[in-house]
Amino acid sequence: MLEKLQQYYSTAKTLLQNTANLADLESFYREHLAPSGKATNWKREIGKVPVEERRAFGQAVNEVTSELLAAFETRRDLLKLKDIAETIAAQATDVTLPGRPLRVGGFHPSTLAVREVSGVFQRMGFMPFESAHVELDRNNFEYLNMPPDHPARDMQDTFYFSEDILLRTHTSSGQIHAMRRFAPEPLRIVLPGLCYRHENITPRSEIQFHQVEGLLIGPNVRMSDLKGVLLQFARQMFGPNQQIRVRGSYFPFTEPSVEVDIRCTLCSGEGCRVCKHTGWLELLGAGMVHPAVLRFGGYDPEKVRGIAFGLGIERLILLRHGIDDIRYIFQNDLRFLRQFGE
Repeated sequence: MLEKLQQYYSTAKTLLQNTANLADLESFYREHLAPSGKATNWKREIGKVPVEERRAFGQAVNEVTSELLAAFETRRDLLKLKDIAETIAAQATDVTLPGRPLRVGGFHPSTLAVREVSGVFQRMGFMPFESAHVELDRNNFEYLNMPPDHPARDMQDTFYFSEDILLRTHTSSGQIHAMRRFAPEPLRIVLPGLCYRHENITPRSEIQFHQVEGLLIGPNVRMSDLKGVLLQFARQMFGPNQQIRVRGSYFPFTEPSVEVDIRCTLCSGEGCRVCKHTGWLELLGAGMVHPAVLRFGGYDPEKVRGIAFGLGIERLILLRHGIDDIRYIFQNDLRFLRQFGE
């Protein structure tokens, strides 16, 4: 019996050393070391040997069982380490490889255009000035020569919070703040910002849009200064050979008031569908600051005069890039926005 026991031990130990993974090791345990396993069954053979041999045989069975259990635990620890090492190797990242490039965000086309337009005027000496989006009625309308019963208010459908508080409909409301801060000193500012109007959203109109407005006040300001500033702006934005055309118009806060056109950027003045075959595209509104507005701002219209102008940024984007729907600009479609650079 001892010889058979030694043969079993040798065979079992070889099988244990040949286990390749934890699953094989679990199968070995169930076959040999579990309560119904082969190693345990050897204990049942103790009673079958002669009495004088039982003590030595029982000790041998216990030693075989103990050694197999110890060898099993050692093998289990080794296979666990091997399994961990294989998992780490499979999931390892080669840190020497170049990193994957990440897409970098970019500025919105309106932001780019506002910065470009403001930059042109700043290079001409206009100081940037910002004002609040939520305004008082008097700053947005009354101090700009539009009293409560003025028909020009009907041209701007307004978002009101209350009878006296509203979302600004134009950046012109910032002119009052600037004039009252700097009067009676000469003033040269550019006012960029977002404006709001309660309008139907169509290919040509939105409930929000960006404006850049300019204001110049001084003792010797003339209409020719306005034309010179706007001609320089047009050539900075649309090319050194660009021309402008000034047409009479009406705005309640300027007198006289004008509309300023540029030569069509698509047909160079020859006439096309975009410019309706006139050769000109409307760019902005402008004029001499109305004496009443100067007075509301703290200036004496007998001593100083001013010029003011304002243009819609989204309209400028449409003109420059041949876009026929303003809604693209505010829909946040990345396919559209990425065309303006990253």
